[in-house]
Amino acid sequence: MKYNIVGRKVNLRDNFKERVYKKLGKFEKIFGEDAQAVVTVTVEKNRQTVEVTIRDNGMLLRAECTAPEMNDALDSVVDILGGQIRKNKTKLSKKLKPDSISRYFAEEVTEYGDDDYTLEEEDYKVVRTKTFSVKPLSVEEAILQMNMIGHEFFMFRNAKSGEINVVYKRKNGTYGLLEPEV
Repeated sequence: MKYNIVGRKVNLRDNFKERVYKKLGKFEKIFGEDAQAVVTVTVEKNRQTVEVTIRDNGMLLRAECTAPEMNDALDSVVDILGGQIRKNKTKLSKKLKPDSISRYFAEEVTEYGDDDYTLEEEDYKVVRTKTFSVKPLSVEEAILQMNMIGHEFFMFRNAKSGEINVVYKRKNGTYGLLEPEV
């Protein structure tokens, strides 16, 4: 796995980077050599946010946590990522390295003991399908439309690019835009 560690408004120490390699290293057994892990640390006043995004074979795994100490935030993020992998282990095993998921869980149980690490996997069941016309809109118009219907996201055709895009409301109240890669 390739690592990219970025500090926003902070210079990261080598011991934190080593901790990142150690903590995320346990996921290397699951992902391929071409997997990329981007770790972003943001410091604002007395809050430190650690965000980890792992990309491999078109799959995306992401977690974010805020804590007073960046090491605590990193620990929480690694726990969240592990939980996401545990929760979706059978679905992930079809996309990732063969037998990597079962080996990861065998090692995890020996390392931590067998405390409730078997979570029931939920089925992905579509309970409702909506269809609607996709009109060309600007990003600002799409955000306005999303707010008017009271949704957290809105799909639209971008008037500038002609591509299908999604605007969404972020946890902090700002907005995000999803665009397809060209």
